[in-house]
Amino acid sequence: MDLAEFDYRLPEELIAQTPLADRAASRMLVVDRARGSWEDRQFRDLPAFLGPGDCLVLNDSRVFPGRLFGHRAGVHALPIGKKNPARREYLTGEVEVLLLRPVDGAAKEWEALVHPGKKMRVGERVLFADGLEAEVIARREFGERTLRFHTEADVYEELEKIGHVPLPPYIKRRDEAADRERYQTVFAREKGSAAAPTAGLHFTPEMLEACRARGAEVAFVTLHVGLGTFQPIHENQVEGHQLHSEHYGITADNAARMTAARRLVAVGTTSVRTIESAMRDGGLRESSGETELFIYPGFEFRATGAMLTNFHLPRTSLLLLVCAFTGKDLALAAYRHAVEHRYRFYSYGDCMLIV
Repeated sequence: MDLAEFDYRLPEELIAQTPLADRAASRMLVVDRARGSWEDRQFRDLPAFLGPGDCLVLNDSRVFPGRLFGHRAGVHALPIGKKNPARREYLTGEVEVLLLRPVDGAAKEWEALVHPGKKMRVGERVLFADGLEAEVIARREFGERTLRFHTEADVYEELEKIGHVPLPPYIKRRDEAADRERYQTVFAREKGSAAAPTAGLHFTPEMLEACRARGAEVAFVTLHVGLGTFQPIHENQVEGHQLHSEHYGITADNAARMTAARRLVAVGTTSVRTIESAMRDGGLRESSGETELFIYPGFEFRATGAMLTNFHLPRTSLLLLVCAFTGKDLALAAYRHAVEHRYRFYSYGDCMLIV
């Protein structure tokens, strides 16, 4: 399949830059696969589509403030004349780091994206606020770097003090204090995500109770969102793309709830990938592991019965997953409808329920 088939036109003004004042106030496009149709609804209508035998599956991973801004120490900078006006910037230019996940038990070494990457060779150091310092110790398979923090302090605690909320690049503003709460689901539990599982951002405690009141169960899985979720697809042919691995886990009690359900309603593409990965690794039971599962049209879904998801960028693995579940033509037609009817797109935007 050609990646160009999974494209659509989106006016920039439809990309939501801020969340709504009320989490649950989003619009919801309901897509019926059997009928090949859709209707415009509100997210608060979600409980009406649930009943006994249904189980909402939510990703409870917690986002950590893993975006850091620092300066190069200039360890490997090439010589430059002392009178050159660019000397200061050349040696100590700003560096942006997005931490993806720790690669050691003490969380001192991290897989990370670094910008500008070309200047950050192995051995270069980055100086952050409060005296925190990291060294580039390796270059990794997908262009990431491995950083080692030179500190005796708990790195997660340092991130809470100096880190920024890792808002995606299509949100054209710096993060604000309010994002610490709004770019996080109300049920987030285990820290480990470099980006939010955004379909869950719509839920409030009251909405979860309204779903339970309709007879639906609620189960939680954990998939720590990282490069596998948001890395671009660089191959022209879809089948040539390989996802970066991400860690997932399912507890015994949550597995039991899902196994007992008639229909699993996965909230977000990360929940879909978790339960479909589990089905290919022994079934819905207590488990944990790494997944590189890449879902695109032609994929056989073994667990997902319905899906709630936000709108996704063109030519991405997330849109391909939606097209696999919905059918490409129906999914892209629904997206065109969403554009025409001025839905809000992406992380802080509206959502789509696919039944």
